[in-house]
Amino acid sequence: MRYCHPIIFLILLGFLPTIGEGQEYSDNSRNVDYSRWNDPKYLVANSARDEDYLTDEEKMVYYYLNLVRMNPRLFADTYLDYLKNSTDYYEKSLYDELQHITPRAIFKPNRKLFESAQCHAIESGERGFVGHERFKCAEYFMGECIHYGQSDALEIVTSLLIDQSVKSLGHRKICLGYFTEMGVSIQPHTGYGKNAVLDFM
Repeated sequence: MRYCHPIIFLILLGFLPTIGEGQEYSDNSRNVDYSRWNDPKYLVANSARDEDYLTDEEKMVYYYLNLVRMNPRLFADTYLDYLKNSTDYYEKSLYDELQHITPRAIFKPNRKLFESAQCHAIESGERGFVGHERFKCAEYFMGECIHYGQSDALEIVTSLLIDQSVKSLGHRKICLGYFTEMGVSIQPHTGYGKNAVLDFM
């Protein structure tokens, strides 16, 4: 489940092994070749690897978002190849969009954005709250995405990119847009099990 709402114009407040270090991974169920990610140029996708305040799963959110931003088409053809023939509008439109959009700069970690995301994720989780309203947490971001129900980084990223039933495609626009810094926090949630808050600038 994703949640976002508009704030300023079109800006919306809205552990797998690391690939790209010489390893080759394949998904036998889909016969997908991940070895194309082994090019050393993709090592920079691990932009948060040395941030000791992040969990491994939070670091992987950076990793997957950076991969899709570095090579949208390859990401679609590997991680999202199963969407190619989907009859669902949101799934198919994502696959098609990734075939032709231009690469973006990678997201770099920002400690203040992390603290903003973490505070909201903890507060929302304890209250069982869904949404962007903050009760005691200060706001420090220009865009925000929130995902509920999953803690796996690839599932979080995929869900935000598909943006199922969100007509504005706000999460997708943020994830594939022109922000360059991000903070990520995944915390327990009393209603949905987990909530992930991604704050951007």
